[in-house]
Amino acid sequence: MRALAAVVTAISALNRIIGHVFSWLALGIVVVCFTVVVQRYVFAISHVWMQDLYIWLNGAMFTAVAGFALLRDDHVRVDIFYRPASIPRKALVDLIGVVLFLMPFCVVVWLYAMPFVQRSWGYYEASANIGGLPGLFILKSFIIAFALLVGLQGLAMAGRSILTLAGRDGLLPERLRYTLQPDHLTEAAE
Repeated sequence: MRALAAVVTAISALNRIIGHVFSWLALGIVVVCFTVVVQRYVFAISHVWMQDLYIWLNGAMFTAVAGFALLRDDHVRVDIFYRPASIPRKALVDLIGVVLFLMPFCVVVWLYAMPFVQRSWGYYEASANIGGLPGLFILKSFIIAFALLVGLQGLAMAGRSILTLAGRDGLLPERLRYTLQPDHLTEAAE
């Protein structure tokens, strides 16, 4: 059980670091988008590559931070039954949800995206727009990163659920344990 707790902690730490790093892309998106608007409407200048850039940054950010959002429990959830549930019931719901829905979803995304990404890397795909950015193949690789990071965090959720159901959640850091508070995984809890 200690090994399982160590794996849960390591995966959660990985997604936390990636989430913190890639969330800074939001600032880049705002700066680039603002620059595009000012150039277009004040100076009557337009660069297609800059328009590609803020869209690509947006795609990279949201696919990279999806595992972090899952860690923080930030994804949309219909929780009229989950929120007031006991800790063991929450753990059971999470375990069932990961096994029946999240992991199959990640496998399907991985399997369908891999040939798409490999083909893109095969000819170093660039933007379809004339004057657009090269390197679209790198952006498409974020689909694989998405499936991997969300899948890993799903495994961490399942591990946390197993530890909780076995009465061994004390092996986890406090910030990763279930609580009855709805915002138990936010940064303030650290």
